[in-house]
Amino acid sequence: MTRSEIRTLPLRTRPGLVARLNTAIVEVLTRRRDRRILAQLDAHLLRDIGLSQDEARTEAAKPFWKD
Repeated sequence: MTRSEIRTLPLRTRPGLVARLNTAIVEVLTRRRDRRILAQLDAHLLRDIGLSQDEARTEAAKPFWKD
């Protein structure tokens, strides 16, 4: 007699509160770091990434919690 095998699919659950909070903190810290670096770039490097000095200054001046 052969045995039949029952396979189940993994449950898709929403990430828990701690995981969502961790993700949000990482995003905020990354945004803050990127804006600090952007504020330090010179005109030559800004041209390389396609930004004007005004655009870079505006982005760097945003608070860390804003997209």
